Amino acid sequence: MKASALIPAAGSGERLGKGINKVFCTVGGKPILAHTLSVFESCSAVEEIILVVRSSDMPAAQALCSAFGFSKVRRIVKGGRRRQDSVAAGLELVTNDIVAIHDAARPFVTEDLIVRTVREAARSGACIAAVPMIDTVKRTAHGRVVETLDRKGLYAVQTPQTFRTDLIRRAHLEARAKGILATDDASLVEALGEQVTVVEGSYENIKVTTPADLEWAEARLAGSDVRTGIGYDVHRLVEGRRLILGGVDIPFPKGLEGHSDADVLTHAVMDALLGAACLGDIGRHFPDSDAKYKDASSLDLLAEVRKKLAEAGWSVVNIDAVVICEQPRIADFVNQMSERIAGVLQMEPDRISLKGTTTEGLGFEGRGEGIACQAVATVRRCRT
Repeated sequence: MKASALIPAAGSGERLGKGINKVFCTVGGKPILAHTLSVFESCSAVEEIILVVRSSDMPAAQALCSAFGFSKVRRIVKGGRRRQDSVAAGLELVTNDIVAIHDAARPFVTEDLIVRTVREAARSGACIAAVPMIDTVKRTAHGRVVETLDRKGLYAVQTPQTFRTDLIRRAHLEARAKGILATDDASLVEALGEQVTVVEGSYENIKVTTPADLEWAEARLAGSDVRTGIGYDVHRLVEGRRLILGGVDIPFPKGLEGHSDADVLTHAVMDALLGAACLGDIGRHFPDSDAKYKDASSLDLLAEVRKKLAEAGWSVVNIDAVVICEQPRIADFVNQMSERIAGVLQMEPDRISLKGTTTEGLGFEGRGEGIACQAVATVRRCRT
């Protein structure tokens, strides 16, 4: 059975302390509202989405839906002073027999949960997503405990709360006529004397309300946004140049030819990092046609790369690199190289793996004509 989704997002979100409606705060690279709508957009059980926002948020909501291509958002409606008023306004435009009402600030809802509530509402008429209470619950008064409640049978209520459309419309009309106010829609159905059933929710299906919730949501979404990039660089060995690898001056008769200090290891690491974050390559950011990069320290350039990643919202997870050459042997220098690179990237050296290998005399590396390096870097979305 196809359902409509009604997403009330007309609150102010003042407790979050951001100065804007909290659903437009960015976590994991996009607004909370976009995360929530994405799930309903891709859910096969949802045919249309009715979004309810404050009049002042109308332009932002329209721009967001356009930017993310939310084709199921059929109407964006002006909300009321209270959540109950906003839901009532949205219900007037619902066209399906089943409606799933879901808090815009619950971005961790799943398609499976939506489908299960739609099926249950089609069967029973009204259902809520909820999870059993896991903490001890006490009733208090004037700062003192009055009663310890038996948590057996107690549930923490979430959304979606899903209903037959005619039933929830009737519940709202009755509430308006009798002046009934409730913190959730199911309470209005209960006031009619109708049964409301429970569908098992998820403890991750939190409502982002406080700064701590926002921090948790950011960490949760960042953990799922991890990317990997590959870097490769090669330079010719020539007379009259110092050999710099990983920012370390290596004693050797020849050095690497290049516009900067030609640190092939650091260059490969930079390309891997930029690639993982989809920020291009070192040639774009530090062209050899620019005189200011002549003989530049590659560690200084790496510091610029770290800054560019941070500005784009990425932190470095780990780096794995292999230097390919016949000579010199770099085993005695890898710890120092790791420490130099880690210091610039502001990370622990034990998250950087460096090693050297030969080509058994094959190719330009084997003939001692140059040094190559391959690097793999992993980055993760971080708080901005």
